[in-house]
Amino acid sequence: MTAVPSAEPGRTDPGGGTRRPRAVAILAGVALVALLADLVTKHLALAALTDREPVRLLGGFVYLSLTRNSGAAWSIGADHTWIFPLITIGVVGWIVWMALRLRSLPWAISLGLVLGGALGNLVDRIFRAPSPFHGHVVDMISLFDPYGQVWPVFNLADSSLVCGVLLAVLLELTGRQRDGRRAGRDDAPAETDATQGADQKERA
Repeated sequence: MTAVPSAEPGRTDPGGGTRRPRAVAILAGVALVALLADLVTKHLALAALTDREPVRLLGGFVYLSLTRNSGAAWSIGADHTWIFPLITIGVVGWIVWMALRLRSLPWAISLGLVLGGALGNLVDRIFRAPSPFHGHVVDMISLFDPYGQVWPVFNLADSSLVCGVLLAVLLELTGRQRDGRRAGRDDAPAETDATQGADQKERA
């Protein structure tokens, strides 16, 4: 009887995915980088753009324009700021639950971007003025217009969230699963192996 080969330490497991501790570590690392980048850029924006006219960059494609947003994009929900921290906490809990079966590096990057972006804005909601859980998010990037008339003014946390979600959609469309398998591709060999094993037993 031939033994089934086990995965090498730190590499892929027999199911085709990476080992879970490594995937979770990458998720946490991406989230930490995204969070720190967001916090640093917000600190720099507050220091350099407070009481200053928007800064024009790249011929007007990008403007640095400091704003404080109590709602979501286009100030949606500005009168219900308290609900956004609750939604974010729910998202964080969902990502933690997803990490329990995570063995895919692309999914680790996607979920890490979403987690880092969510935490970046959650810090603002909890710790910034006017009060805990009613804090206004610091935004500073405006496209095509200095005051967000074309596209909502955003920050790096928002960018991280959008990139993470878009990557997740791409992974879903290509059939890549969070446990490292690929829908419609990794199941067929397993069925073939099982069939071959049954045939060999019948011949014996």
